[in-house]
Amino acid sequence: MQVRSSTFPGFADIAPRRAAPLSRLLYALLALALLSLAIGVGGKWLGRTIAPGGHTVSRQEREIVVGNNVFLVPENTIRFERMRRDGVQSRLDLYLRWPEMEGYALAAEDDFNHASERRSIVFVSFEPRAFSRDMSGRLEPIYRHLLTPGARNGPAGLKLHGFKEEAGFVDEVLVVGAREPEAPFVARCLSGAMATQSLAPCERDINFGDGLSLVYRFPEVLLGEWRRLDKAVLAKAEALLQTGD
Repeated sequence: MQVRSSTFPGFADIAPRRAAPLSRLLYALLALALLSLAIGVGGKWLGRTIAPGGHTVSRQEREIVVGNNVFLVPENTIRFERMRRDGVQSRLDLYLRWPEMEGYALAAEDDFNHASERRSIVFVSFEPRAFSRDMSGRLEPIYRHLLTPGARNGPAGLKLHGFKEEAGFVDEVLVVGAREPEAPFVARCLSGAMATQSLAPCERDINFGDGLSLVYRFPEVLLGEWRRLDKAVLAKAEALLQTGD
């Protein structure tokens, strides 16, 4: 017996409308599968480019102006991607690997990504000077009045001074190294648990260039090489500076 379409009212109209969405769904799933495959293949190709995160191996030199100071700086030493451009900037942040005092390289990626046990990265900043005296110059007129009596012996002839509670330098010590006839080496370092959790718990600033402070932060382990470290940081900064005497 032949069953006419009229036996099932509207069937001929309903079926096409169901088939169309199903076809679109299959096409969408196929497109998604192809996109996933493309991402997978492309990801392997781009892996080496993406892996460094914010780093770069480029040694292209950038002319950067901070205040009245002009620096010529390789891109791989500049810490932040937004600063890797020519022109005027409010400050300049670098990172350098000790003892080479060079920037990022694939051979040293574990050090720069803090994936190795060795702490070897020194962070250097050039910023407008906030004080007329640098850290060495602030030792006698300011810091001496904030220190507790006595001092502990540190590495390589350094003296470690504690701060009075009311000084406001919580969990910090003042590190002082005599080096006559030069001004003393002075740095502030975190102490206790805070020091172990920090990549660069020690900080020192030096008056530099025309109205700038050279601020560098470094791992505590480098206190044992403080004489060599201070000279190396200053020499690197002077090599990058294109203005001045």
